[in-house]
Amino acid sequence: MSTREAAATTEAQEPGSRIKSSSPRQIPVVGVVTEDEEAQRTFKPMDLNRVIKLLEETDKDDLEEKQIKSVKKLMECYQNGFPLRDLAQIFKILNLCAGKIENQPRFIESAYNILKLCGLPFLKKKASDEITYAEDTANSIALLGDLMKIPSSELRIQICKCIVDFYHAEPPKKHITGYQQASSSYKIQMAEVGGLAKTMVLSLALLENQLVEKLWVLKVLQHLSTSEVNCTLMMEAQAASGICVHLNDPDPSGQLLFRSSEILWNLLEKTSKEEIIQQLSNLECLLTLKEVFKNLFMRSFSHYDRQLRNDILVITTIIAQNPGAPMIESGFTRDLILFATFNEVKSQNPLVKGLKLSNCYEDFELKKLLFNIIVILSKDLPTVQLLIDGKVLLALFTYVKKPEKHKIIEWSAAQYEELQLHAIATLSSLAPLLIEEYMLYQGNARVLAFLEWCESEEAFFSHGNSFHGTGGRGNKFAQMRYSLRLLRAMVYLEDETINEDLCEKGTIQQLTGIFKNIIKSNDKEEAIVLEIQSDILLILSGLCEDHVPRKEIFGTEGVDIILHVMKTDPKKLQSGLGYNVLLFSTLDSIWCCILGCYPLEDYFLEKEGIFLLLDLLALNQKKFCNLILGIMVEFCDNPKTTTHVNAWRGKKGQTAASLLIKLWRKEEEELGVKRDKHGKIIDTKKPLFTSFQEEQKIIPLPANCPTIAVMDVAENIRAKIYAVLGKLDFENLPGLSAEDFVTLCIIHRYLDFKIGEIWNEIYEEIKLEKLRPVTTDKKILETITTASENIGKMVASLQSEMIESQARQDVQNEQKVYAKIQATHKQRELANKSWQNFLARTSNAKTLKKAKRLQEKAIESSRYNEQPPNTIFHQTDIKGLNTTVRFFCS
Repeated sequence: MSTREAAATTEAQEPGSRIKSSSPRQIPVVGVVTEDEEAQRTFKPMDLNRVIKLLEETDKDDLEEKQIKSVKKLMECYQNGFPLRDLAQIFKILNLCAGKIENQPRFIESAYNILKLCGLPFLKKKASDEITYAEDTANSIALLGDLMKIPSSELRIQICKCIVDFYHAEPPKKHITGYQQASSSYKIQMAEVGGLAKTMVLSLALLENQLVEKLWVLKVLQHLSTSEVNCTLMMEAQAASGICVHLNDPDPSGQLLFRSSEILWNLLEKTSKEEIIQQLSNLECLLTLKEVFKNLFMRSFSHYDRQLRNDILVITTIIAQNPGAPMIESGFTRDLILFATFNEVKSQNPLVKGLKLSNCYEDFELKKLLFNIIVILSKDLPTVQLLIDGKVLLALFTYVKKPEKHKIIEWSAAQYEELQLHAIATLSSLAPLLIEEYMLYQGNARVLAFLEWCESEEAFFSHGNSFHGTGGRGNKFAQMRYSLRLLRAMVYLEDETINEDLCEKGTIQQLTGIFKNIIKSNDKEEAIVLEIQSDILLILSGLCEDHVPRKEIFGTEGVDIILHVMKTDPKKLQSGLGYNVLLFSTLDSIWCCILGCYPLEDYFLEKEGIFLLLDLLALNQKKFCNLILGIMVEFCDNPKTTTHVNAWRGKKGQTAASLLIKLWRKEEEELGVKRDKHGKIIDTKKPLFTSFQEEQKIIPLPANCPTIAVMDVAENIRAKIYAVLGKLDFENLPGLSAEDFVTLCIIHRYLDFKIGEIWNEIYEEIKLEKLRPVTTDKKILETITTASENIGKMVASLQSEMIESQARQDVQNEQKVYAKIQATHKQRELANKSWQNFLARTSNAKTLKKAKRLQEKAIESSRYNEQPPNTIFHQTDIKGLNTTVRFFCS
C-alpha cells in the first residue's frame, strides 16, 4: 500500500456515551487582558451572554457594527485559546455569526476568526473540566460539520483547517495563569463522540464542483478515518460509495485520488469489511475504478503512480470477492484479463499497444496481483468465457518450462522464479475450469516435461524467497510441488480424456520413479518432501482407481514405495510435518492401486503388508482406524489374507482378533452404548443403541432418506469390525480372553441386531404417522420385533453363562494355585526339619548314637529272617569311619 500521511490516533469513546454537563451559569466569568494586567497574564471578567443577546437583536440602527465590534473584542480576549467552560457559549456565538452571513457578508470574517482560534488547544482550569464539559465540547465540535452548509469557500476551508489542527496541535502563544492546555487527544475524542465524521461525509454532496474545498474535506476525512469509531460513522453515511464514484474527477494535483484511496483503505481495515464491499459493489463505483486503474496502468511513470495503481488493484481485488459485484457488466474483468496476459500473449488491443512492464518492484507486484485477481474472478462461472477469449491458459503455460539460458527477459532470476511458481499455482485453479483449452495447449505434456526437468540433475539455483518458494531454496522442490498440485487438480476431475492422456504419456512410471528418487536422496527439506510424496500417491490413486490395467502398470515397484511409507516410525506421526497426510495418501493408494489386482494383492501379502496394516491399527489412532478397517474388509476377500491376519502378533502376543474386539469395546464406550462391567448387554430391546440415538427422537422421513439407525452403520467402525471378523470365521479366532468372548457374542449378532433396530424404527414411524397396518403386516412387524428382542435375550443369556463359567474356571485356577503354594510350603517344612535333624546329629553325641541305633534297626528289619543258601553277607558299617554324614551309593 502507498505511504500514508502521519496522523495521531487516539483511544475513542463510544458514540452516544456523553457526559452531562454541569448546570448553566447566569454570568460566565472570562478574562480580558488589559495592558496593565498583561504582565500578570490574568483574565478580566466579561459577560458572554451580553454578546449573545446583542447578536440576537435585529431591529436597531448601526447594530451590525456593534455586533462585529463585540466579536472582535471577544477574539482579543481568547487569542490564546478557548476555556472548556465557555466553549458552548462561544460556539453559540459562532453559530449566530454564521447565520448572518447570507444577508450580512461582513460576518464571514468574524466566523473565520473564531474558527481560526478553534484550532488552538482548549484550556482547562481544573483537571476535571475535560469530563465535566465533555458533552458541551462534543456538541460544539459537531457544529463544525453543520457549518459546512454555509456557501462560503473561505469558511469551509477554515473549518477543515481547524479540524486538521486537532491532529497537529500547536502550543498556546502565552501561558495563562490558572489554566492548562487540554490533552492533545481530547479534541479527537470529542469529535468521535459528537459524530463529526458523519456530517463531514454528508458535506461532500455540497461540493460537487468545488475541487479545492473537496480536497480539504478529503484531507479531514483522511485524518478522521484513522479511528475505528469515525470509520463506523463514515460507513453509516455511505462514505465508501460516495468517495469512490468521484475517484476519477479532474484533479491536476493528484491529491483527490491519493486521499480517497487512503480513506477507502482505512474503511476496509477498521470497519465491517463486508459492509464496505457491499457499498462498493455497484456498477457506478466499478466503472470509476476501472477508468482510474486503466489510466494509471497506461500512464504510470513515477514510483508514486505505480504504488497508487497497485493500491487501486488491491481494493478492486477485495471487491471482486463479492459474487454480487458486477465485474463483468462493468467491463473490468475483460480489461484485467487483458492487462494480466498482454506480456505473454500478443494483443492488438490499443490499450496495451506499445505498453511494457519494467522489472521494478511495483510492476512485479502488479503482475502477481493480476494473477491473484484472475483466480478470484474465475469463481464467477460467466468469467470462464472471458478467460477463454483472453487465452489466459496459454499465457500461464509460457511459465511452465525450464529457464532458458542466455535469453534476455524483463524479470530478474528471482522475480521470474516467483512469477513462475505463481503462474503454476494460478493454473491449478483455472485449468480445471478450462478442460478443452488445457488439452488444446497440451497441458499434460507441458507439465510432465517440466516435472522431468525438476527431477533432473541439471544445475539450478532456486532463490526460494517467496511464499510459493517456501522450502525450495537451492533445489527444484518448489517447482515440483506446484506442478504436482496442478496434476492432482486435473486428475481429481475424473475426466477420462485427461487421465487416459496422462497414462499414455507414462505418468504412472514417471511419478513412481520420482518417488523412488526422493526416497534415495534423503533431503533435509522434510515438510515439502512429504507434501510432494503425498501428492504423487494421490495422483496415482486417481489414475489407477477402478482400472486394473493401470494397476498392473503401477506394479510391484509401486507396492514397494507404499510399503516403504508404511514402515515409517510411528513417533513421526505426531511431528506435525505432514506424516499424517502422507499416511492417509498411502492408505488411499492401497485401496485404489492394489485392491482388485490379484497379483499386486499377493505381492503385498508376501511382503507382510497385512502385518504393517495391523501394526498401524494397533496404534489405536481413530483417524486411521476407519480407513484401515475398510482396506482389511476388502483384503479379506483374498483367501490368502486369513492366514496372514491370524499369524500376526502384536505387543504381549496380542492377536488380530483380540485387537479388533478391543477396538469394538473402545468404540462402544465412546458412543455411549449401555453395557455392564463385564461387557454384557443391558437393554435387550436396543442392544446397539448409542447415546446419540437415545437423545434423538424418531421422526418420519421420506423413503430415500437414511434413518439414524442406517447412518450409524457408516458413522462408526462397528460394521467394519463385524465384516472382518466374519471373514476370519467367528468360531476359530485365536488368542481370545473370556472378556473377548463376551464381546464377540454381540459382534456375532451385529447384523441381526441392526436389522431388528431398523424394523423397530419402521414400526415407530408408522405409529407417528398414525397409520394402521393391515392385520397380517402388523403380526409380521410384531413377530420381527419379538424375534429381535429374543435374540438379545439369548445373547445376554449366553454371555451370563460365559461369565459364570469363567468365574468357576477362575475359582478352579485359584485352588490349583493355592494347592501348589501349599505343597511348596510343605516341602520347605520337610527340608527345614531334615536340616534341623542333621544339625542335632552333628552337635550332640547322644543324638548321633540314637540315630545310629535307629539306622541299624531299620537295616536289620529290612533283611530276610532266613538267608538263602550260598549268599554272601556284606557289612553295612565301615570300620574306622569318623564322619556323621551318610553316603548312599546307587
